[in-house]
This record gives sequence, structure tokens and C-alpha cells, in this order.
Amino acid sequence: MPALPPAVISLAGGWIEDYLRDPWGALQLALGHLGDVASAAVPVAVPGLLVGLVGVVGGRWWWRGRCRRRLIENARMVTILAPPTVDPAGGAALWSHLVGLLRPRWKRLLTGQPHLACEYVFSQAGVAIRLWVPGVIPPGLVERAVEAAWPGAHTRTSPAEPPLPAPGAGQRRVLVGGELRLARPDALPIRTDFDADPIRALIGAPVGLDREEHACVHILARPVTGRRLAQARRAARHTHTSSHVAGRVLDLITPGGATRHRDHSRDVARHDPQMSLEHSAANRAIVTKQRGSHYETVIRYAAATLLPHTATTTEVDTAKAAARGRAHAVAASFASYTGHNHYTRHRLRHPDTAFTQRSLRRGDLLSVPELAVLAHLPTDDAIPGIQRAGAKAIAPPPGVAAPGPQAKPLGVTDTGHPRPVALRVPDARHHLHVLGATGSGKSTLLASMILADAEAGRGTVVIDPKGDLVTDVLSRLPRSAADRVVLFDADARTRPPCLNPLDGGETDLTVDNLVSVFRRVYSAFWGPRTDDVMRAACLTLRAQDGTATLADLPTLLAEPAFRARVTAAVTDPVLKGFWSWYEDLTDASRSQVISPLMNKLRAFLLRPFVRDAIAAGPSTIDMTQVLDGGICLLRIPKGTLGEETTRLIGSLVVARVWQTTTARAAIPQAQRRDAGMVIDECHNFLNLPYPMEDMLAEARGFRLAMTLAHQHLGQLPRELKEGISTNARSKIFFNASPEDARELARHTTPRLSDHDLAHLDVYHAAARLVLHGAEAEPFTLLTQPLPPPIPGRAREIRRIAQNTHHQPTPQPTTEDERQARSADPRRNT
Repeated sequence: MPALPPAVISLAGGWIEDYLRDPWGALQLALGHLGDVASAAVPVAVPGLLVGLVGVVGGRWWWRGRCRRRLIENARMVTILAPPTVDPAGGAALWSHLVGLLRPRWKRLLTGQPHLACEYVFSQAGVAIRLWVPGVIPPGLVERAVEAAWPGAHTRTSPAEPPLPAPGAGQRRVLVGGELRLARPDALPIRTDFDADPIRALIGAPVGLDREEHACVHILARPVTGRRLAQARRAARHTHTSSHVAGRVLDLITPGGATRHRDHSRDVARHDPQMSLEHSAANRAIVTKQRGSHYETVIRYAAATLLPHTATTTEVDTAKAAARGRAHAVAASFASYTGHNHYTRHRLRHPDTAFTQRSLRRGDLLSVPELAVLAHLPTDDAIPGIQRAGAKAIAPPPGVAAPGPQAKPLGVTDTGHPRPVALRVPDARHHLHVLGATGSGKSTLLASMILADAEAGRGTVVIDPKGDLVTDVLSRLPRSAADRVVLFDADARTRPPCLNPLDGGETDLTVDNLVSVFRRVYSAFWGPRTDDVMRAACLTLRAQDGTATLADLPTLLAEPAFRARVTAAVTDPVLKGFWSWYEDLTDASRSQVISPLMNKLRAFLLRPFVRDAIAAGPSTIDMTQVLDGGICLLRIPKGTLGEETTRLIGSLVVARVWQTTTARAAIPQAQRRDAGMVIDECHNFLNLPYPMEDMLAEARGFRLAMTLAHQHLGQLPRELKEGISTNARSKIFFNASPEDARELARHTTPRLSDHDLAHLDVYHAAARLVLHGAEAEPFTLLTQPLPPPIPGRAREIRRIAQNTHHQPTPQPTTEDERQARSADPRRNT
């Protein structure tokens, strides 16, 4: 230990010597010296202390304001949509999870502890349950906690706004509010065990609100630990002593008063069994409450009415009385929580500021079960006015692809952090079944997949009987895909390209497809004789030189001269026998035989678009090139062509696509390029002579991915419905009727029930996809809006397609040319 300096030793020794000789005199001398030093330092020290004190207080006030502003800035509102069935344990699970928001001690000292606000907002439309989340809390954390606590709940996040609407122009607002605080020490718990949901009383309190009336309840809470809990434990020791301030003061100033009071309390409790039981029950409740995590909470309530500025004093007083009554009704609903502790009302200064800023300074201490019984989703299904979620939100299974060159985009997940999901191109070969009512988002999904195929250079055929799908695609196609587009548009003024169903391919297959399409489209008016006549006529036309068209059928059946010239070259004995029988018929009998076919052909061919698109001569497009990277868009609105004509044209295109697809058998499988065919309202166009299950099974091997979309199951015949259900293995279901939902739930249970499928929101879909060849678990997704249309892009693509594939407009002819054409019915232009 170092020695003290000699001067210090001398000074100390002198003062000690003086103190030993004259203690009182030495003390007086020391005090005199201190007084002299203090009198000299006061003029400098006091202002310095005052400045320092003001700086500390001002700095602390500024820092607290800065921390409070950070909470309010970028704050968000999480609206909770309750699931159909609410788990009663969800409230405790949520608040137990959110204890993790507790910051480290050093950070709480510097920036404070952020709090949350559970809000019940009442209006004429009902009650909305929300969570106000400060901006300093990471995005998605609270949303995921809510969805984990209540499976099936949905969250909608938006920027935070005041809970009560601000007065608009020409309005004034009458606002009445208050605060609820615990009446006894917060070591004592409120009631938490209920046979029925206690929130029912709160939600029913402000019933009957008018359009301009609103009410709100805030439950502000932040997790606490350490010193705050220690204070509550110390307060718990004095729970059974006098709680009145005057009594405490008398106990302190009276010698032995506090001890005698405690002894008296113990004596009373010892001799009064009822008080003894009460104290024992309170002690057990205190110990139970002290277990687990805790929150510091404050409850605020308010009722507001919007009035015009011109309202009279009487009207204002009436509105204020009504708002006060509603506010008291809301506060009274918390009386049901009375147990060892209860809530009392307190005046709330500046309720407008308090509700807008949602500030929390010091509140009451509640355990997680106590807070959960105050702030949770209603468990009673019969409570009206609650905003409920339509369907559960289910996360996709692991391995679901993201959009890319080899994946078709479907949408984004609706759980947790949204991420895009897609269907892999190899998995799309197992075909996709899309079901959804008009306006549910089905067309948006189809357009996204078509645009992705066009961007990746895959062949695509689109059949649209409404018209909007092709219009949306045209205005968003990339410029690089314009020269690959083949466009059939029934509303266009220019001539379409020609896809002759009697041109190309094997004769038997081509005729079989054509007759089958007519037979299925006109099934109610089609018999075996009509089938026989059309088949023989088509085979005869195919056997001739040149290009036959459907426009030649009426001429062949009705004009003897043309028929004699064509049938003279027939060598097939069966066909020769048919035409011998046909020639032997009388004119009346012949007319009766061909009338069912002729009236359908005339109705079909009288439309200029139909004549130009399928009966104008040789085909001007090559479907093989389309499947190898082209884009064929067939826009055939029913309102323009009629239902039967639309079905017939679309079915003929499907037949040609399938005929071209089966021709890929001559190409090695590894060299076949992926292509897709999107058929909206598919039940109208699947009219081929093959079973649907066989067609879908074979199409996968030929690398043709079919997307079959329609509105409801009632549109599908039984065989078609079973074929699609079995062989279109990927499923995407938008909102379905209850009847369809019960049947479709076979593909999604147990994760998604029929109730979920029947309550999907708009642009919300349930999906079960094929993943690496196997059917994965179902999940839910949200379709994404299409990119904005590119100005002038549709007009540009139409012009390029017209120059590339469409037929030239026929020029006026002379009288001699018209007579020559009338002599040869098989004209091609």
C-alpha cells in the first residue's frame, strides 16, 4: 500500500490533534471553513446545477418524444379476420408468443419498450378487430403470430390510421372517452374462467350505431420483466393491510402502529373463518398470477358522433349524452371480469390525442391468461358483425417452384411473407384443371400463364369464348413474340387466317374428327343417317384432287352435276355403294335425308367469319409450327357468333391441335418441344371421338400441357367430369358453390374443407399441384394482377399477324369471272 504524502499526514495529524484537545472547537472551525467555501462557490455552482438539471430534464423529455415518434412512424394496422371456428386457447398462444418482443435491458433503457394495441372498432358495419403495431417491430412478425395462434385466420396489413374517423369538411365531432384501471393492487388477478365468451358483452354494448356514430376500445400492452415485476411482488406482501392513504400515514407515524395493524389483521383472520378463506384464496391467486410472463396494460374506451357544423346546442347536447351513454355501456361490459380485482373508470384527458397516438406510460400488470381473456378473437360463432376469414390460409409444401423460364407463374402465397409460386413445365404436362366463377380471378391466372409461355418461347393455343382473355393477352405480349402470333378474331374487320378442317393429315383421322365434332355439338338433332351422309360426303371430297372445304358439302349433296363429276372418280366400293343408293332416292326422299345436315351447314357457313376461317380454301397456317413455338389466339365471343357456332369452331381447332399433336409420334420424345393449350369454358370444345382420359394420358407423352378452365361442375357431362378429375392432376379452385365444394373437397381434405373452398375470396385460390410427378399437399395462393397494358401493343401485333398469316382481301371480279366461279362450286377464295 503506498504511503500518504507528508503534507496530508501533517494536515490530518494537526486536525486530529486539535480535535482531541477541543472537539467542539475543531468542529466549529471545520464548519466555518466549509461555509466559507460554500459561500464562495454558490454563485457559480447553483446556476450550473440549475442548467444541468434543466438540461437533463429537457434531454430526457426530448429523447422520450423521439422514441414515441419512432413508434408512431411507419406504424401499421393488422386487421384480423376470424376463422370459421376460433380456438379458445388462441389468445393465450398469441400473447405468449409476443412476449418475445421484450428488448434487452440496455436497449429498454435507451429507447424504451415498444407496445401493441389491440383494438375493437365499432361502426354501423359491425366490429373490426385490429392490432396496432409500431414501426420498429419487424414486418410480418405479428401477422405470423396471429396466423399461428388461430389457424385459418387471415391478416390484412395497412398503414396505421386513427381508430375514430376525423371530422370532414363542414363537420364537428363529439367525443367521449375514459380509461379503465385496476381498483386494487395489480398483484391481485381479474377473473379469467368463464363458461361463455366474455367478449360477447363488449361486442354487444355499442349495438345499433348509426352511420355517423363510432366507438372504440384500446387494450395497450407491452411485455415487462425485472423491476416492474419486483415492485408487484413487494406490493403483494401488503395486500391484506390497509390500502387507504390516511391509514398508511397513521401506521407510519404511530409507534408500532404498522406492527399492531398487521397483528390485528392476522388475529381477525385467525378468528374469522370467512376472512381467513378469503385471504387464503387471494394469496393463492397472487401466487398463480406471479407465474409466467406479464404485460403492462391500459384499457381506453371512447364513443364519437359526427355532426354538421350547423348543429344547434340542443343537438350537440343530445349527441354528447348519447355518446356518453354508449361509452358507459362499453365500460360497464368489463364488469364481467370482476374477481379478486376489478376495473374502475378514470377520466381521460385529451381522449382524441390519446387514441390517435396510442401512447402507453405506466399501466396495470396483467398475466398472459388475464390479457388473453381481454384481447382475443370471439369464440362464439353466433356473434354478429364480426369480420371473418373466408378460408384457411395454407402454406405451400416444400419444393414448390418459383416463376422462371421453366415454370409457369400462379400467384403468391397468402401466409407469412408472400413469395411467388409456379408450376414447373414438366409437371404441367400432367394437365391443369381450373375451376372458378366469373370474376373470381380465373382469367387473370390464365393470362399470366399464357404470357409466361409466350415469353419463354413455348407454343401456345388459346381458345377464348368470351373475348376478354385474348384481349388482355394481346395488349401485354412482348414485341419479340409478334411475328409468332396467329390471331382468329370474330370481331375483327380483316379476314382471318384459314384453318381448313378437311385439309392435311390422314384422311380417316381428319374425317373422323370432323364428323365427331358435328355429332357432339348437334347431339340433340343428330342421328345415324345424318352421321352416315356427312362421313361419306367428307371422304368423297377428300379423295378428289385439290383442296376440299366444308363449303363444298352443300354443293355435293344438292347439285347433281357437281356430284356426278366428283363421284365419277370414286373407287372405294363402300363409297360407290353409298352414292348409288343416294342417286336412287327420289328428290323428296333425298331432301328428307340431307335436310338435318344442310340446315346446320347453312347456319354455320352463312357467317362471313366462319367461311373465311374454315372454308376459304387451303390452310394458311401450320399448326405444327404453332406447337413448336407459335402463339395461336382464337377469340370467338358467343355474343358475336352464337353459342353453337362458337362451340363448333373451337372444337374444330381443338381437333386440329390434337391431330397435330398425335403426329409428334414420329419425332423422338427428347426432341418434342413443350407446348400448351388453354381452353376457357372447356366443356364446349372437348368434342373429339376419343375418351377424355385417353386423350389427356397421351397428350402428356407428346408434351402438350392442357389447361382446362370452366365455371362449375354442372357444366361437365359425367364422363368428362370423371376424366378431368382423374387425369388433369393439378387442380386450382377459385370460389365454388357449396354443392361443388363438397365434391371438390375430395382433392383437398383434410387441409382444406368444403367450407374453405366455398368461402374463398376474390383472387384467392386453393391449389393442389403435381410436384416432380407426385401430387403434393394442397395450399392456398393469391393471384397477382396482370402488368399494365402496353399502349398500342395490341394494334401492332394485330397488324403484324395480319401481314404474316391472314388471307388477302379478295379483289372485285368481272362478270365473266363470277360466271366461271359459279360453274365451279369448289372455289377457294
